[in-house]
Amino acid sequence: MKNKIVLLFPDGVGVRNYLFSDVFKKANEELVLFHNFDPETITAIKQNSSISDAITIPVYKESVKEKFLRELICLSRLYNNTEKVDNKSVLAYWNWNQKTFTKKLFYKLIEQVAPFFKDYTKILKLEEKYQKTIRQNPFYDEVAAILKKIQPSVVFCSHQRALKAATIFAAAADLGITTTTVIYSWDNLPKARMALRASNYLVWSEYMKKEMDTYYPEISSESIYVTGTPQFEFYEDQKNIIEKEIFYKRYNLDPNKKIICFSGDDTKTSPDDPSYLKDIVEEIISANLQDEYQILLRRCPVDFSGRFENIVNDYKDLIKEAVPLWHFNSSKEWNAVYPSVEDVKLLVSTAFYSDIVVNVGSTMAFDFAMFNKPCVFINYDQQNKKVKDWSVDTIYQFQHFRSMPNKNAIIWLNSKDEIVEKLTLKKSCSLDMIQWKETVLEDYKKASIKIREQLKLTT
Repeated sequence: MKNKIVLLFPDGVGVRNYLFSDVFKKANEELVLFHNFDPETITAIKQNSSISDAITIPVYKESVKEKFLRELICLSRLYNNTEKVDNKSVLAYWNWNQKTFTKKLFYKLIEQVAPFFKDYTKILKLEEKYQKTIRQNPFYDEVAAILKKIQPSVVFCSHQRALKAATIFAAAADLGITTTTVIYSWDNLPKARMALRASNYLVWSEYMKKEMDTYYPEISSESIYVTGTPQFEFYEDQKNIIEKEIFYKRYNLDPNKKIICFSGDDTKTSPDDPSYLKDIVEEIISANLQDEYQILLRRCPVDFSGRFENIVNDYKDLIKEAVPLWHFNSSKEWNAVYPSVEDVKLLVSTAFYSDIVVNVGSTMAFDFAMFNKPCVFINYDQQNKKVKDWSVDTIYQFQHFRSMPNKNAIIWLNSKDEIVEKLTLKKSCSLDMIQWKETVLEDYKKASIKIREQLKLTT
């Protein structure tokens, strides 16, 4: 009888990184997807992976007590983390501006009591209470019954933050089932949103392993494995590069012009992206460089705001758009949005054919570094801001940017006046960028192999 592995993918990025990569390909184990995707999504996922069964996660209704403890733990940890790393921007991860009266009341109470729980021994007591509380939810019993029936050897989750995963992992642990989670991204650990507790934690690098020790010292280093992340393996496969003639024709690109890729963030991270894009367009035209350069826009896949439509329509000759090839249902909720296999090729090809990428502090810096392409970080605020208290100053003070060896790792665009100079001169990554990539990503080329070894997958 084959061993079974239960797979949890709280978002579409997990589907791409772990089902479209080599992690679970040709595994002898039976792969069971435990999910909340719609039927259409499941059908598409099965067509592009070796999933043998798909079971719907029961409805989870978080109790007020669970939510209160979870949020209190988060803010208490943020206070603790702020002191640990001497970085006040850590507290900016908390949403201090709730909209509704009920939420304002709820979170105001948390904000008043959290400073009294920032001592780490008190945080651990809160964690114990939270673990007991999630086991009192009827959802726990429903999940435990399903896991008993499946009898998996491992439960694997692609994101440590997922709410439901906390209870699923608790039920699995109580049944003696090994649990393994991935730390989703390089900026996650200071945010204090580790919802679940696992037998094993998979991290990108030694740098991230040290972060685990900083922010979660109660977790044994022996349960933390440096595996790398498979999302960057796609860049090593030549088959993911679309033929030049096809790529240029599909996106109406001129083969005689250089490509500046503008990669958009989500509306919360960078609310002024359309204004920055307009600045670039205006400066290129002002310098009469529109016959030498073209802009390829890749918006954030979950940005459905339509905020770029006006600028794209106004400058169709200069701005070309490579729309992310993600599937989504009519609700467009984040957990029902996931990339197609073709989007992997689109992203890889965008990095391959572009000459430079520009954005506000995006991970895309590492994607483009795969092909030695330089990255420009926008480092000035708009005069007419969409969100009054938003600033690039806050963004670049975030803890994960301290992983940079120095400020020369990327190109800093400090004003609109610098656009032509900064976007047209640099031809390749700096040595500092290569060093930064090695620090954050480490041995990413063997990520699938290392994860398979940790999960004890057989072929």
